Amino acid sequence: MPEPNKNHRVFIAVFIVFTLIIALVAVDMASRTTAPWNKPKQLQRATPGGVAPGALPISDSLLLDSMLLNSGQ
Repeated sequence: MPEPNKNHRVFIAVFIVFTLIIALVAVDMASRTTAPWNKPKQLQRATPGGVAPGALPISDSLLLDSMLLNSGQ
């Protein structure tokens, strides 16, 4: 088989580098996004302490405000 000329070797090298860059970008994008079927899991991870969505926060600010209003202050 004949030796590939210089242009062919440059093309192969550029093709490999380009393919690696595209693969790295794709892996990075995939690691930063969530699949639609995993959205509930993402909500549980985003809440503090893994509390289920819809649960009351640790300190309910509305409760504290209503207590201050009822105490006459």
